[in-house]
Formats: sequence, C-alpha cells, structure tokens
Amino acid sequence: MPASLSIESIDARILDIPTVRPHKLSFGSISRQSPVIVQVRLNNGATGHGEAATIGGPSWNEESPESIHHAVTGYLGPALLDQDAARFEAAIARMNAACRGNWFAKSAVEMALIDAVARTLGLPAWQLLGGKRHDSLPLAWTLASGDIARDISEAQAMLVARRHRIFKIKIGARAPQDDVAHVSAIARELGAHASLTIDVNQAWDGNTARRYLPQLIDSGVGLIEQPVAHWNIEALKSLTATLQGGLIMADESVCLPQDMMLLARQHASHVVSLKVAKHGGLLRTRKVAAIAEAADIGWYGGTMLETSLGSAASAHVFSTLQDSPHGCELFGPQLLVDDIVQAPMQIRDFALQIPDGPGFGIEIDQAKLMRFDRNHASRQPIVVDMGQH
Repeated sequence: MPASLSIESIDARILDIPTVRPHKLSFGSISRQSPVIVQVRLNNGATGHGEAATIGGPSWNEESPESIHHAVTGYLGPALLDQDAARFEAAIARMNAACRGNWFAKSAVEMALIDAVARTLGLPAWQLLGGKRHDSLPLAWTLASGDIARDISEAQAMLVARRHRIFKIKIGARAPQDDVAHVSAIARELGAHASLTIDVNQAWDGNTARRYLPQLIDSGVGLIEQPVAHWNIEALKSLTATLQGGLIMADESVCLPQDMMLLARQHASHVVSLKVAKHGGLLRTRKVAAIAEAADIGWYGGTMLETSLGSAASAHVFSTLQDSPHGCELFGPQLLVDDIVQAPMQIRDFALQIPDGPGFGIEIDQAKLMRFDRNHASRQPIVVDMGQH
C-alpha cells in the first residue's frame, strides 16, 4: 500500500437512461432510470467510480437523484478532500458527521473509494471485502410489464437463453384477487421450469396478506417480498410464524444494521433482501448480512436497477457472503437501453459471473457517460429501439 492515498477530488453527475419497457410496481411505473455516478480521484492518479440509483426518483424512499447529487457535491465530497482514501471506516464516520442519513449518497462515495483503492493495488474489490466465496450467483429476473402474455413470453425467452430461471413478479397495484389471478396464470405456464417470487412492495395490510398469500403459495410462489408496510413488523412476525409453504422476505423494513437486529429479535422474516444503497455502502451491507447469518435468516441480493457499475459492486460484496439458495437480481443493466461500461458482466448457465479485474472488474465508457449525462449540453436524443430487446 502506498504511504498515503489522499483524495484529490470527488465529482458526481446524474444520468437519464430509458428502460427497454415500462417497469411497473405497486407505487407506480418507471420508463427511465436516473442513477448518480460518483468519481473519486486520488493523488496517485487513480480513479474510482460509484453509483446510487433510486427506483422512480424519490418514490422508493426519501432520497432522489437530485438530493443524492447535492449531498455528494455539497457535503460528503468536501468532508473527504485530502483524507486517506484507504481508511474506509474513517471516511464513513466523516460522512456521518457531515450529513445525517443520505445512505444512498454515502453508498456511492464509499463505492468509489473502494474501487479506486482496489485499482491502485491491482486487486478485485472482493479481496478488500472479506474474500470471494462464490465465482457466480444465481440471477433472477423481474417480470413487471403488468401484462400476463408479455411476462410469460419474456420469462420463456430467458429460460431458453439460459439467462434466468428465478423470476420475481411485481404485484400490489391491482386488487389482490386480480394479482392472484395474474401470478397464477404465469405460474401455470412456467411450471416446474422456474422458481417464483412475488414482491408486493408494501402495498397490503396484514389482513390482506393473511388472506391472499396462501393462495399465491398454492399457485407456486416460494418467496414473498415485503407484503406489508416497512413499519409493520408485527404483521411480518405473524406471517413468518404462521405461513405454510412460503418464505417471508423483508426489504424496505431493513436498511440499517439496527433494523436487521430488530427483525432478528422479533423473528419477523425468513430472508432479507440486501441492497447496497439502502444499507449505506458495501461495508454496512456486510454488517447487515452478518447479523442475518447469526440469526439464521437467509439473504437475497436485491437491486435498485443500477447500471453495470452499481451491479458489479453489489456482486462483489454478495460474492463474499454465505451460500444463498435465493440468488440475486442484479439484472438492472438488461432493463436499460444502454449501459455505461465497455463490456457488461457475463451471464452463463442462469448465473451472473463475478468479474475479477481490478476494482469492480468493469471499465467505464466515458462516451456513454456523456451520452446520458443530464447536464451535458451536446447530449444526443435517446431513441428506444424495442426490436433489439
């Protein structure tokens, strides 16, 4: 390690990237993603990149692309200038002192620091995160067009291409009985060729979940993500204790390690969805995962629909965790009309292959950054060619 790796600059930009199809959730539909890309430059000339993406702007939580950008450029970046880039926990402490909350913004900065230091050392980031335990991760795909025929066709194409055989179906925007019919129709077509998860995105109350989740399990669903509001731990606890044949997965209920501890004490889930952004970074993701492992709670690798940058960073930390039969859903790059890297991560035999190059193992394409940069004056119009997807 060089004697001193000080931080010379931290910059951020907002991108606007259309999706290949509408992505429908219980709280709305998105047709573009607006990730914030952070670049850190060190005194040795090395650069690192991080990403924070939200789903539907501020619809998923309190942060938005604009607030993330402001937190990075106005508070977090200035707090870290001239500091030692390799002291990750010290950097996190300085960011916490400069700015409360804003976990997505902090995650992107920490990600960029780890990428820059790993590149300086010529190491893959997973070597700075505890060491890789998996060379690949089973990769899920989310069916969220809202149309039964299109969802079935999409899933069957993924199966034939050997890209995905774990499918998550987004529900909660319609009447519960209509959601049951929608999921059941897809389950009948896919049969034993795939495993099914549903994500209600907090749309139901406890009684609705108790009434309709057994019907969904009977149709073939094995994993149920966040059926009730994030604060409704009592309902999660009741469902976890009484539901037969399916597993309850917490997502929005678990952001901080303290949230994970509370959920574990209450025995309020079987599985937790890990998302680097909501936990505030790669190191905190490992802390959440450690509590889950100690409590015999499984993990699932979640996504905020990041580009290949954020997806690769997540893949690196997920590769260091205990075995998980639930896999991950780092499919974000496939949902976008284009990516921001020179070459995406490989998908082979239904699994995402962990890149082993320096840093996160992917290389940023500067031309594509400029193409999608919200504030780049010469940005070209973006045309979605549905025939290519």
